[in-house]
Amino acid sequence: MGRKSSMAMAAVFVVLASTLTTYASTTYTVGDSTGWQVPTSNSNLYDDWADNKTFVVGDDLLFNFITGKHDVAEVTEPGYDACTNTDTISTDNKGPVKITLKRTGDHYFICTYPGHCPAGQKLKVQVRSETGDTTPGVLSPPRNAASSLVVTISLVFVSIATFVLLC
Repeated sequence: MGRKSSMAMAAVFVVLASTLTTYASTTYTVGDSTGWQVPTSNSNLYDDWADNKTFVVGDDLLFNFITGKHDVAEVTEPGYDACTNTDTISTDNKGPVKITLKRTGDHYFICTYPGHCPAGQKLKVQVRSETGDTTPGVLSPPRNAASSLVVTISLVFVSIATFVLLC
């Protein structure tokens, strides 16, 4: 009987472990080595930078800039289009700034210093869920070690409970 219960527990553990998925969030440095500054030769610098990237809920945007020279404000689409901070969602003025993308849909960022946004210091990113959904406001489970730890601990408890029940 002991051998059968051990094999049953091992089978349950394998099935449960196979459903465990670990995700790692990605940190994107906005503008790569250029950082977050007024583009000098390409006013589409940040659009071009974002074009070849896939952003998902849980990813981080790192805005590298010098405090007192720039800031980063998340704004609405009208604020982005008009380069105004009247529709500001949040503003950070101490660089560098790390912003976690917490929902799907379009996110808009500008520098509110006079003349910077119209010169191209603005960024639009489209954020997807793990499944590729871009419906605005859809929350996905975070892709980080803490959420994986919760799943792992739950798996351990289920395995122990199964072992106890089978013995």
